[in-house]
Amino acid sequence: MTIDFHDTNNQTTYSTRDADQSWIQLITENINLLGKDVVDIGCGGGIYSKALAELNVNHVTAVDFSEEMLKGATKNCKDYNNISLIKGNAYHTKLPSYKYDFILERALIHHLDDLKACFDEANRLLKKNGILIVQDRTPEDCLLPGNDHHLRGYFLEMYPKLIKKETSRRYTSHEVKTALESAGFKVEKSVKLWETRRYYHNFESLREDLLLRTGRSILHELTDKELKLFVNFIETKLQHQTSFVEKDRWTVWFASKK
Repeated sequence: MTIDFHDTNNQTTYSTRDADQSWIQLITENINLLGKDVVDIGCGGGIYSKALAELNVNHVTAVDFSEEMLKGATKNCKDYNNISLIKGNAYHTKLPSYKYDFILERALIHHLDDLKACFDEANRLLKKNGILIVQDRTPEDCLLPGNDHHLRGYFLEMYPKLIKKETSRRYTSHEVKTALESAGFKVEKSVKLWETRRYYHNFESLREDLLLRTGRSILHELTDKELKLFVNFIETKLQHQTSFVEKDRWTVWFASKK
């Protein structure tokens, strides 16, 4: 039951929220985006393409391999004349070489089998001294216990069968750094980011989000019956709360082209 990114029903699953201020602050504190040409590889529904477009960049080229995701992104980004969307993949974006100042690859690499090929393509696109930002969860990030903010931890608590699925598709920080260096990048830093995912005013809004599996590919590993049981489990964990702030922990690598 793994998520099918080409399914029309999943067209908007990654376009129904805005990038959080915690993410925007991390980017602006580390990168000067003024007037820059940017590529968002694996753009999904265009959430972060929009965020970048609002940070005084010159232009954002948003790339995804799924036509359905791009349809969702087109709707999401329709008011931005400095965003263009193209179909391509992380190994072959079809974009010109040595043209771009900055590349974002957020929540992308856990879908890929060949990190070096992905980073080689990013290197080809970037100008000299261009910056690549990779953001994803490491196995360590995934295995943090659940709490009032970190709801993902409860996924694995109730369904331990998801642990192997979740961690086997994740790369360690060492693996990411090694692949980046092998592809001609210098890793300037890596940081941990607790990024606010969404605010929920009541449990019903959270329930609806979970039942729709919105932006959570791991929940596509559960049957509808298992998902309903999980939502009931979450409700017992959060029964003392009336509103919720959900956060996810990510690792973010900043790398410069040598």
